[in-house]
Amino acid sequence: MFDFITDLARYNDLMISGLLETLYMVGMSLFFAIVGGIPLGVLTTITRPGHILPNKPFNFILDSVINIGRSIPFIILMVAVIPLTRIIVGTSIGTNAAVVPLSLAAIPFMGRVTDNAILEIDHGVVESAQSMGASPIQIVFKVLLPESLPAIILGLTLTAISLVSYSAMAGAIGGGGLGDIAIRYGYQRFQLPIMLETIVVLVVMVQLIQFFGNQIASFFDHRV
Repeated sequence: MFDFITDLARYNDLMISGLLETLYMVGMSLFFAIVGGIPLGVLTTITRPGHILPNKPFNFILDSVINIGRSIPFIILMVAVIPLTRIIVGTSIGTNAAVVPLSLAAIPFMGRVTDNAILEIDHGVVESAQSMGASPIQIVFKVLLPESLPAIILGLTLTAISLVSYSAMAGAIGGGGLGDIAIRYGYQRFQLPIMLETIVVLVVMVQLIQFFGNQIASFFDHRV
C-alpha cells in the first residue's frame, strides 16, 4: 500500500501537466463549439419549413452538415483531418493539433443540441413575437435564445463531457493530456497506479462539469 502511494506521488507533476493540457484542449474546443455550433443550430432551426425564415434547400444543407459531422467516429475523424491539422497549426501531434479534430467533432454536436433546444420552444411564443412586428433577428436574440438558454447550457455541459472523453482518445495519436499519460505510462509501461489515477481524475472532472452545468442552467431557467 505504501509503495502504491509512493508511485502516485512520484508522478504528481506529470498528472498536473496532463490535467492542464486536457483542460486546455476541452476549453478551446468548447469555445469553437459555441462560436460555430450555436449559430449553426439556430440557422438550422429558423430555416425549417414553417419557421421564421423557411428555406428548404439551405436547411437541407445545414442539416446534412450536422448529420455527417455527427456520424463520423472521432478516432477516424482525427486521422482523416491530419492534413488539415498540419495546415492550421503546423503539426499533427500535441495539444494544439488535437484542438482541430475536437472542434470539428464538437461543432455539429453543439449544432444539433441547439437545434433541438430551440425546437422545444412553444411555437405560439414565436407567433406572438411576429404578431407584434418583431423582425427575425429580434425573434432570434430576444425570444429563441433566451427561452432555450437553459437547454443550451445543458447541451454545452454534455458537449464538454464528450470532449473530455474525446481528448483522452486523442492521446492515442500523441494529442497530449491525460489520455496520453494513461497510454504511455499506464498501458505501455504497465504502471497500474498511473492508469487508476488518470481514471479517477477524469471521473472527478466529469462530475464537476456536470454539477456546475446543472447549477448554471438552473440559474437561467425562469421556470424554476
